[in-house]
Amino acid sequence: MGSPSSVQPPKGKIGRIVAASLVGTTIEWYDFFLYGSAAALVFNTLFFPSSDPLVGTLLAFLTYAVGFAARPLGGVVFGHYGDKIGRKKLLVLSLLMMGGATFAMGLLPTHASIGVWAPILLTVLRLVQGFALGGEWGGAVLLVSEHGGDERRGFWASWPQSGAPGGNLLATGVLALLAAVQSDEAFLAWGWRIPFLLSGVLVMIGLWIRISVEESPVFLEAQRKSDAAAARGVKEQAPVVQVFRKSWREVLLAIGTRFGENISYYILTAFLLVYVTVHLEMSKSDALNAVLIGSAVHFVTIPLWGALSDRLGRRPVTLIGAVGMAFWAFGFFALLDTESFPVIVLAVTLGLLLHGAMYGPQAAFISEMFDTKVRYSGASMGSQLASIIGGALAPLIAVELLKDYESSVPISLYLCFASLVTAVTVWVAKETRGRDLTQDGLGDSVPAAPATAVKDSVPLGH
Repeated sequence: MGSPSSVQPPKGKIGRIVAASLVGTTIEWYDFFLYGSAAALVFNTLFFPSSDPLVGTLLAFLTYAVGFAARPLGGVVFGHYGDKIGRKKLLVLSLLMMGGATFAMGLLPTHASIGVWAPILLTVLRLVQGFALGGEWGGAVLLVSEHGGDERRGFWASWPQSGAPGGNLLATGVLALLAAVQSDEAFLAWGWRIPFLLSGVLVMIGLWIRISVEESPVFLEAQRKSDAAAARGVKEQAPVVQVFRKSWREVLLAIGTRFGENISYYILTAFLLVYVTVHLEMSKSDALNAVLIGSAVHFVTIPLWGALSDRLGRRPVTLIGAVGMAFWAFGFFALLDTESFPVIVLAVTLGLLLHGAMYGPQAAFISEMFDTKVRYSGASMGSQLASIIGGALAPLIAVELLKDYESSVPISLYLCFASLVTAVTVWVAKETRGRDLTQDGLGDSVPAAPATAVKDSVPLGH
């Protein structure tokens, strides 16, 4: 009989698992990205009033970054309990926390009403968002990775990744609709609250779907073995301790793999809104619609990149995106500076297409780096630590560079450097495609790829 990982699950079952993870991650990313869009468009004036638009935006993005600072803590806490009691329970909790914080943001009084308490309360809720999202990503991708078979894991696990552009698509779409049907005065007065309050409805839908899925069979088997070991008197260290003792190299590889991907995404989406509306002085609708169209293409193509990684390997596909983004960093801003809406759409769409090549295989790639007992902790820690030095700082650094130099060239150099860091990391990493997730000890040897795909693999590095 095959192992839980190697047996291909029925299509209906894996479809339900993928749907539950995709819907849940889409809702959570909707909540998280909604803040980023609002920080660029309204929070700078409603919660951080300043005579200089860029200074107000910078302050708004500081609270945006605070959410990222809480993500590693969420990754550690959710990872620990996710490795102890299961993936499903923690995913339900993360969805409740994220949705509750976002709904509460929609009810907050502004700086004009309660002064300094407005940004303080906003920051506290942002911390709750970050903490919840820190535990969401690892659990969602692991639930799919551990249900899916070895040969198509890249494809199945990439669907929760589509939740990021899906959430951004939803958040940007709601804001774009409101911006189109409301005057700027009405949007600033009360219209901006609608997308945040809508989160309450979305969370109920997400919970209904997520509660219906089964726990990961790979985790249940590992838990059975741990219980048997405990009955014999064997004491195991906490998962986070095991990660730092035995899997710190994999954590570093996960950080490097996500570094360029994380930075590029937030520059292509969140900072773009600032660049187009403040620097180029174009309308909010142009900026939001460009991200909307790009996110739609992004959503569709991420699983295609994941499927390609099942044939070529995780590393070659990720390298296509990383190296491509290093070059695109310069063409991107040159196209934005044309101030032509169709050209800006092209710039965003091509940028997100390259980003998808890094992001699509990432769920399977990072999941396959860690053993089952520490997989939730290791994957969460690596990905969320990368979010602090990557995505959290990217809009801040980009805004500061634009403010200081009044040019996009330094931002392009920053984006190019970040992409090359990911390229080098992936080049030196071991290929993980085809790993049996029930087998421990990836660090000792490179797993054999499925026989049917060996001829398609691309030898890189070592």
